[in-house]
This record gives sequence, C-alpha cells and structure tokens, in this order.
Amino acid sequence: MRKLRFISSIRTKFALTLFLIIAVVLVLMNTYFMTASRDVIFRSKKDLVQRQASVITTSLEDLFDELTVNDVARVMEVLDVTGVTHVVILDVEGNILYGSVENHLQRDFPPNYVSRALEGFDLFYTRFSEGSFFSSALAPVMTRNAAIGLVYVHETDYEQGTIILDMQGTLRNISIIVAVFSVYLVVIIIWSVMRRITSIFNAIKTVREGEYNYHIKMGGRDELALLGDEFNRLTDRLRETDEVRRRFVADASHELKTPLASIRLLSDSILQNEGIERLTVQEFIGDIGTEAERLSRTTEKLMTLTRLDSKIMDEKTDVDMRDAITATLRMLRPLAAGNEVTIESELMEGCRVLATEDAIHQIVFNLIENAIKYNKPGGNVSVTLFAEADEIVFAVDDTGVGIPDEDLPHVFDRFYRVDKARSREAGGSGLGLSIVKGAVEEFNGTVSASRRDDGGMRFQVRLRALDRVE
Repeated sequence: MRKLRFISSIRTKFALTLFLIIAVVLVLMNTYFMTASRDVIFRSKKDLVQRQASVITTSLEDLFDELTVNDVARVMEVLDVTGVTHVVILDVEGNILYGSVENHLQRDFPPNYVSRALEGFDLFYTRFSEGSFFSSALAPVMTRNAAIGLVYVHETDYEQGTIILDMQGTLRNISIIVAVFSVYLVVIIIWSVMRRITSIFNAIKTVREGEYNYHIKMGGRDELALLGDEFNRLTDRLRETDEVRRRFVADASHELKTPLASIRLLSDSILQNEGIERLTVQEFIGDIGTEAERLSRTTEKLMTLTRLDSKIMDEKTDVDMRDAITATLRMLRPLAAGNEVTIESELMEGCRVLATEDAIHQIVFNLIENAIKYNKPGGNVSVTLFAEADEIVFAVDDTGVGIPDEDLPHVFDRFYRVDKARSREAGGSGLGLSIVKGAVEEFNGTVSASRRDDGGMRFQVRLRALDRVE
C-alpha cells in the first residue's frame, strides 16, 4: 500500500502552487508598476532637459561664431531656464563660460562622453537615487559643422522622487496585507477542501471493511458534494448487491440442499433395509434419478446465470427467431400433451435478430415451458412472433391461474416463486425468468409480464431487428 508523503500530498502541492502565484503577483505589482512609473518620469525628464538644451544651443548658434563669457551671459539673461536646476556652458577647451557646477558634469558625463558630444552628438543621462530623479543633457553648440562649445543642463526633482517612494511604501504595505490575507485564505481553503477529501477517504476505508450502510454527509454544491452523492449511491448499490448475493447464496444452497437431502434419504433407506423388496428399490432409485435431474437442472441454470452476470457470451450472430421458436416447440409439445395443454403459434417470417442461438433458445424455452407447466388441464398456450417498427416482438400467452398483482414486480427475481409448493411439484427452481431477463437485457431488449383480461399471463419480449441494429 502506497504511503502518503508530505511533499507529494495534494495539500502541499495546492499550497505551494497558490503561494507561488501570490508571490509572483506581489513581485510583479511591486516591480512592474514602479518600473513603469519611473520610465514615464524618465521620458518626461528627458524631454525637459533636452528641450531646454536645444533652446540654449540654438540661441547661441544663431548669434555667435565663437563663445565668450560676456556673449553667453547676455543670451542667458533673456532665456527662461527656471525649469531646470543647473545650466553650464563650456567652450571647446572645457572652460566654464556660464554656471559653476562642474562637479555635476564630471559625474554625469565622463571625459570620453564630453569628447563624443564635441563630435556633434546629443547625450542624455538620468538616474533615480536617494529618493530623487537626476536628469542631465549634454549638447554641442555647432557653427559651420564644428563645435564651438557645450551646453550642460541638469535637473534634480525631489518632489516626484518623494511621490515614487511614497508609492513604493504604499505598495509594500498593501503587499504585506495581501500576503497575510492570502495566506490565511489559502489555509482556510486547503483546510476545508482537505477536511472533505479526508472524510471521503475515511468513508471509503469504512466501506472497504464491509460497512455498506455507511453514508457520507457532504454539504455544498461543488464537485466534492457531487462526489459525496455519488459515493452514497455507490454504497446503496453495494448494499443492494450484497443483499442479493447473500439471498442468492442462501436460496441456491436451499435449492441444492433439498434434492441432495432427498437423494441421501432414499439411498440410506435402501442401505439400511436389507430385506427391502425389489420393486421398492426400483421405486427409490427412480426417485433418486428424479432428484438428480432436478439437481442437474438447478446447477445448469445457476451456471447460465453466472455466465450472464460475468458477460461471458458467445459471439453474436444472425439468428432467425422463427426457426428458434419452431425448434423449441417441437421439443415442448410432448410436455404440453402430457399436461393436456394445447399450443398454438403464429410466427412471421423474416424476424431476425443479432444475438446468440443459445441465449435465444433459453428465452424461448423458459417462457413456453412455464406457460405449459403452470397452465390448467385443457388450457391453451399461444405463441406469436411479429415485427413492429424496428423491433421483433415475441409473446407467449397462457390460460393458467396467472400471477397476483403484488407478485408481478418480483417475477424476474432469482428464486422467486409465487406458489412454492406448486413450483416444486412442477420441478421449478425460480431461475427460469431470471435467465430470460438477463439474456434479453444482454441484447439491449426488454421483457414484460402482465395479466390477461380473460385470465392467465402474457410475457412479451422485444429485441432490435437485425437490419436496424448498428
């Protein structure tokens, strides 16, 4: 028997899966939104500083062929540079012509970047650090395709940095709350689901021990509730099957015990009476033979029922119902003559079914034999066969004593006999109609029993016609 390990249990897998999903969602919420927000601010800062640098370089390029401190100062006096933090203007030698924050320039743009800007390239640098956005732009002042200076624009934004930090803290707090609530919710869900699964598991073990009356109580309307309902229906079916099995074994034992006891009694009578007459011995031996025949018939019918229960059937073939009924009537006419019963038949030609010859023989033989045995002297048995729509209908009517209404629902039960004394007298075992029902249902047909208005019984079998069988 397999042992349940913690790492392989559904509970562990379910919990790990949910925790992983929650962790991924929280990580994405704390990284993606923050990254996306910073990227939006970075783009806005880039536009700001580059636009400001472009305005300054354009103003200087349009007025001068060479930059001086005084010329740059006059231009910067009329330009609006309040949107940025620092502006530094340098000549090609690196001398500061305007501004005094060279340390920012060296930090943001190393010498190799400055050289690249002098070649005519616009450069941009931004970073988020210590709760602030730092954005810088370096643009060359070009005249006649040659650089005559550099414009460095820097902007430090503490306010939006503070907003980002506040958002980050808020998301972190929300993530903690969501994580705690999610863990609590996951634990509750797993506990609820596993408690119900465990109850089903324990119920299965209880039923496995033979307690078929056990029912599980499963609330809700989900799949586990449906599983609980199916389990209860299964235990009901098992209980019914077990009751039928026990009754079948008891009835079979009783049916076999009766002829065996008679045989033993008769044989003991012969052995214990040394002076018994020859005619008496012959009579006893004849009775032993009769009981042996009854025992043989009972065991044969039990074997037939066993084959039907096990679904052990010969391969289905094309069976002509008219031929099968005709052959069976030839066998049973002597029995009918001995019981002073008249047999009439009306059999339509071309009534073919997909079945086995042995099963059809069992159906026809048992129904007609019962109609003869349980008829009245001078009675009549009518056998009809005809096609109706896509079905073949086989019916047996008799003029016997019939079956009481309260017994009709049980006539196809195993070992069930309406008149036990008369059944034993007629040699019946209570298995014939059970065999009929089992064989008919094997071919997806139906069999019914009903009382006739003028007395007697009518048994009717319906099977699918061969040309309609798929």
